[in-house]
Amino acid sequence: MVYLSRFTFPDPDQEFDFFLSQKRTCYDSFYPFQVLSRRAFSEVDFAPVTIFYGGNGSGKTTALNIIAEKIRAARDSAFNKSNFLPDYLALCEAEFQFPPGGCRIVTSDDVFDYMLSLRNLNEGIDVRREELFQEFLSTKYARFRLESIEDYEKLKRNNNAKRLTQSKFVRGELMDNVREHSNGESAFRYFTEKIGEDGLYLLDEPENSLSPARQVELVQFLTDSVRFFGCQFVIATHAPFILAFKGAKIYDLDANPVDVKRWTQLPSVRAYYDFFQAHAREFEG
Repeated sequence: MVYLSRFTFPDPDQEFDFFLSQKRTCYDSFYPFQVLSRRAFSEVDFAPVTIFYGGNGSGKTTALNIIAEKIRAARDSAFNKSNFLPDYLALCEAEFQFPPGGCRIVTSDDVFDYMLSLRNLNEGIDVRREELFQEFLSTKYARFRLESIEDYEKLKRNNNAKRLTQSKFVRGELMDNVREHSNGESAFRYFTEKIGEDGLYLLDEPENSLSPARQVELVQFLTDSVRFFGCQFVIATHAPFILAFKGAKIYDLDANPVDVKRWTQLPSVRAYYDFFQAHAREFEG
């Protein structure tokens, strides 16, 4: 499915006209101006899966954030906006074929915050569990008489403790522990929770915190989301496992001017290929 069909960034002439109109000279940077235009990147025609490829500083994350802000995509983590972002966005244009059911950008910060929240939640539950262990021991072997209505709850807990084992008592008094995941498992879980049906999703370096096997699993999940659930994805990445996404349209932001390429033409992918070719006998031996 293609919801967002075309997006245009300001070209060098538009940026020049903007600078001529400015009387503010106290700024060292006009970010995001001149980030994408320096590589003549002014237009994107989208496919169901579109990828922005490039190394650090290439502008792939900048492009993703600009698109997200222009189309007002939902996001969890705050975006560090510059003073000139509204001026830049005013010069951008987004064209839709159909309105998506929802738009969301997922960044590395979102995934990291999610993993941290799970970890903190588990730590809090672990503390409460230790408290309940002590309460079980003190309650099960305690002797007291029912002297007031306030003691009724204590009596129920005392009888409950005598009837149950320590582990069953604790499980009954405590919410189930959030399942402890590895970072990769938690990161993958975040994507599956945030990506629904009939949506437009912008993913910024989703490979972060994912092992190669998990990256392959994520690509399969995204493939199924496109094929069966009407989703469209725009992805910023330099990970070979994600660049190999079947049918993806890849913009090489390291090229000048920016150009559409096959994943096997990209320099970083070629570097992996050459490396494994050089060590082929070690794998085959």
